[in-house]
Amino acid sequence: MELNKEIRDELAEPTGWITASSDLGGDCLEAKHLSDGRVALRDTEQPDTHPWIIRRAAWDKFITGAKNGLFD
Repeated sequence: MELNKEIRDELAEPTGWITASSDLGGDCLEAKHLSDGRVALRDTEQPDTHPWIIRRAAWDKFITGAKNGLFD
């Protein structure tokens, strides 16, 4: 899927990324809510690589599963 200029500009902006961390140390994942409703995800150790971009519904299901211990 081709990204429009607005989304490309948002991804290039260094602010707005939310970093996840764990009790095991280190950060591993960053998320950014995009203006079109999708969510961008990237590896904190490789922030210059192209992020995954997922639909908001998929992100919401992932968050619900994480909160309910699905990934423990």
